[in-house]
Amino acid sequence: MSFFEHLVDLRKRLINSALAIAIGAMVGVSTAQRLLGFIARPMQEALRKQHLDDRLIYTSPAGMINIIITFGIYLGVVLAAPFVLYQVWLFIAPGLYKHERKAVTGFLFSTVFLFLAGISFGYFVMLPYMLDFLTSFQGPFRPMISINEYFDFILIVLLGLGVIFELPVLIFFLALFGIVTPKFLWKNLRYAILIIAIVAAIITPTPDATTMLIFMAPMVALYFVGIGVAAVVVRNKEKRAAAEGAH
Repeated sequence: MSFFEHLVDLRKRLINSALAIAIGAMVGVSTAQRLLGFIARPMQEALRKQHLDDRLIYTSPAGMINIIITFGIYLGVVLAAPFVLYQVWLFIAPGLYKHERKAVTGFLFSTVFLFLAGISFGYFVMLPYMLDFLTSFQGPFRPMISINEYFDFILIVLLGLGVIFELPVLIFFLALFGIVTPKFLWKNLRYAILIIAIVAAIITPTPDATTMLIFMAPMVALYFVGIGVAAVVVRNKEKRAAAEGAH
């Protein structure tokens, strides 16, 4: 393909991606109100455990419609993400070798899977523990939880964990371009754990050490998965280099 043809193809992929996100947003907005109960459930369960009123409130006339639109747009982006990644794949695939296409295909699937795994871990594991901890501090006051502020809170937690779960994908690319090796990653394990601890301390929304350790556990596990991914990448590169040398 010529440079102009690449630009035409890029425009096509961008338009398709934008349309997918727009359609996803419309579907998301139309279903958001029915899914708000699912989003509110961890907060309501935490309030009930503390024998508190589990009703969430909004504090402005447009509060509810704002949360529906915002939540719907995020749902639309998540729904459209596989199609958008497929458009990225269609754009770069013609310029790749066969073995590179297989690697990128695996990357696309693993990216979506790991992101959804991070969100699931946040919703089913992190949120219940953090909300139980936070609502246990009442003093002489009773909480009135705003759905808008609660949504902002869980958005940070869920999207943050979704991004953190992409660590093996990041290591895959670093190993693919020869920036890191399995030996380097293993040798610097102690420094990696220190960095993970610092990151967990920064992003953990509660001050207790237990929550930080719960944040750290999947990050450390994903680091070890990344070492395995890097080992596979390096071994495949060595095999290809040996095969090319034999020819």
